[in-house]
Amino acid sequence: MRVLVGGGTGFIGTALTQLLKARGHEVTLVSRKPGAGRITWDELATSGLPRCDAAVNLAGENILNPLRRWNEAFQKEVLSSRLETTQMLARAIAKAPQSPQVWVLVTGVAYYQPSLTAEYDEDSPGGDFDFFSNLVTKWEAAARLPGDSTRQVVVRSGVVLGRGGGAIGHMLLPFRLGLGGPIGSGHQFFPWIHIRDLAGILAHALEASHVQGVLNGVAPASSTTNAEFARALGAALGRPALIPLPSTVVQAVFGRERAVMLLEGQKVVPRRTLAAGYQYSFPELGAALKEVIA
Repeated sequence: MRVLVGGGTGFIGTALTQLLKARGHEVTLVSRKPGAGRITWDELATSGLPRCDAAVNLAGENILNPLRRWNEAFQKEVLSSRLETTQMLARAIAKAPQSPQVWVLVTGVAYYQPSLTAEYDEDSPGGDFDFFSNLVTKWEAAARLPGDSTRQVVVRSGVVLGRGGGAIGHMLLPFRLGLGGPIGSGHQFFPWIHIRDLAGILAHALEASHVQGVLNGVAPASSTTNAEFARALGAALGRPALIPLPSTVVQAVFGRERAVMLLEGQKVVPRRTLAAGYQYSFPELGAALKEVIA
């Protein structure tokens, strides 16, 4: 297939592009900078959709960038980087003389309300209780296409674990030094997925014509808590992981609203992902972390 990937130069996009090419697909990236095998967002807006069989959008400003203050300007960037790119691709798909067979969007499990007791699958309610859940609702709405000539899939991703990027990048140093530990109480659920599985779910959604609607992009080990994750990362590195990161510090660095993403979590089950026939490479946390830090 010819696959168009918006935001394909980032951590997830790089992994997805490698996997798609290995499976014999042709990939064109949509990015801010021109280059070989790329088109720019401006070109997409003016010239429309290049001929393709599938489109994916991964574009979005990193919400948990600790170097950016959580103020109105950054919140606008977080919103617009997701909504505008998604709308632009959805519009181009709707206008294309030959519409692609499938259109896939990656959003997040922030759609589901943090809870120490609830369990969420793809049909659970959510999307209406804070900045991030409302963002996911708007983001998914921006992707919706009229009619049914193009199959539509949304993957709600958990915390992505992989080498050279994602959440682990910020955590490794303190953990290697034996200074790592749970964040806040540690009781909050920690919905995670290995980068290879997130790319795998996306490729499965592109290739398998029966897949549509929402898939949860999380590992089936859904009851992992933050404290268990910290212990497992410490064990994989052969280091103790006993020093908790107090919630007050997390709130000071990220701002109260954004700190919720780290201090609270949700138990998310990939029911529809498993039912769609996806087979996980890393269903268990221990093996996933071993691969990441190898």
